[in-house]
Amino acid sequence: QVQLVESGGGLVQTGGSLRLSCAASRRTISTSAMAWFRQAPGKERQFVAGINWSGSSTVYADSFEGRFTISRDNAKNTVDLEMNSLKADDTAVYYCATRNYGSGWYTRNLNDYDYWGQGTQVTVSS
Repeated sequence: QVQLVESGGGLVQTGGSLRLSCAASRRTISTSAMAWFRQAPGKERQFVAGINWSGSSTVYADSFEGRFTISRDNAKNTVDLEMNSLKADDTAVYYCATRNYGSGWYTRNLNDYDYWGQGTQVTVSS
């Protein structure tokens, strides 16, 4: 099994930026798609961005296109989410997730992801 640990969350003002990082351990993620989801209080978990196994292809939910950037470093076994122009509505717990070994392409469906981190809180103050 793979273990995922997110970091980089915190409090930021509207318009600010944060960079989240997700570190994987126990096995390589280099053959697996990775994704970021988020969950605001009282709401369902929502797809944010996905990246394929090599990093050559990415996808974003419409709300985040142009503001967020997902990237990965397979040598370091990490995936990052750069978030710019943050809004109060971006306040949520952000989770990284990965698919099973060899499942190299992303989906937007959280049920397709097999391993999850514990989440990191992002709070955007207006």
